Amino acid sequence: MDRRQFLTAAVAGGAAASLVSPSAEAQVSPVQTSARIVIIGAGAGGTALANRLVRRLEGAQITLIDPRREHLYQPGLTLVAAGLKPGGYVVSDTAKWLPEGVTWLPERVVAVDAEAKTVSTESGETLGYDWLVVAPGLVLDHDAIEGFSLDMVGENGIGALYAGPEYAARTWAAASRFVEDGGTGLFTRPSTEMKCAGAPLKHTFLIDDIARRAGNAGRMNMVYVAPQATLFGVPIVAEKVRMLFEDRGVDTMMNRTLTGIDAGARRATFATGSGSEEVEYDYIHVVPPQRAPDFVRRSGLSWADRWTDQGWVECDMATLRHLRYPEVFALGDVAGVPKGKTAASVKWQVPVVEDHIVAGIEGREGTETYDGYTSCPMITRIGRAMLVEFDYHDNLVPSFPGMIAPLEELWISWLMKEVALKATYNAMLRGRA
Repeated sequence: MDRRQFLTAAVAGGAAASLVSPSAEAQVSPVQTSARIVIIGAGAGGTALANRLVRRLEGAQITLIDPRREHLYQPGLTLVAAGLKPGGYVVSDTAKWLPEGVTWLPERVVAVDAEAKTVSTESGETLGYDWLVVAPGLVLDHDAIEGFSLDMVGENGIGALYAGPEYAARTWAAASRFVEDGGTGLFTRPSTEMKCAGAPLKHTFLIDDIARRAGNAGRMNMVYVAPQATLFGVPIVAEKVRMLFEDRGVDTMMNRTLTGIDAGARRATFATGSGSEEVEYDYIHVVPPQRAPDFVRRSGLSWADRWTDQGWVECDMATLRHLRYPEVFALGDVAGVPKGKTAASVKWQVPVVEDHIVAGIEGREGTETYDGYTSCPMITRIGRAMLVEFDYHDNLVPSFPGMIAPLEELWISWLMKEVALKATYNAMLRGRA
């Protein structure tokens, strides 16, 4: 299923996605094997891969390890934090998505011994593997921001939508008061790599648009604050966002990293190139630094010379295979590659990992590769979005060239994000898209 088919399925509400892959799979006989496959993480990547492998392999022992009983549809958190969806919109049962033939171990992983090919859990259980897929997601390092804790979200003008549906709903509670009362709003992002780098921009655009619709734009001082020198990692997209911010009166403070919050005084501290700077706010949206889970670094799976403060899994950017341990693959947010921390990226990463594992079991080389494809339906106002798609090399790779302009604010792009994408995401979890 190519990108155009995938996004067309999104427009159709996902129904087409559920019909494309199964017919193709029916023509492929399952591979007979007794291979032990361990998947760490039941998020989008781990769940989608488990569903695909259970159909590709006959006799494999597939174990998925994750303590989370609830699966989160993370692309929906920006909608919850803008009051457009309830918190329950993003929550479902993990067990609902897991296929027969896969063993779910609801525990936390504490160590991987890549030499012995074992995974250890919090309860002391040790599992051997022939193939390991590391897909645990990432850790939100809220403790890195002095004075901040999650119990503050929703009060004193503090938002933090990344932390989950409860906190996204609390974020809207704080943001809606800001929309009513006016003042200075600070919209931050971290210096680290992060999941969906467009989400802080979306939140900024949405709160600005909601204030305008309420007739309160003149009472708002909207400020986007970032450690980077540009607004987005793809230059042409960054310039488009800059133009939209300029048109809507959104100010920017670049090269500044949030390091602390005084909630009582409503004052934020930012590190600058020459020291620190304090800024008062009426509303602040906090996006903390993001890192790999501790067990990844402790197990020696991280890059030794890249992202050393973040710990992403060392892997080949095309195959997602670990560079030192060929039986290990990285998938999703934890993968140490230049792009790819979005659900859309996972959609195109999963078939690559599947192909190389099945090929390895059959004693041959896999052929599928991942080119860094990342899709960001960049919401710019309620009812409008830009369908931004790009690769490792910052090339725009539109799925509908000549039909959907990637840098135009379009209703159809909004429809994909707000209405249809979830159904297609669900089809992906089932391994059907």
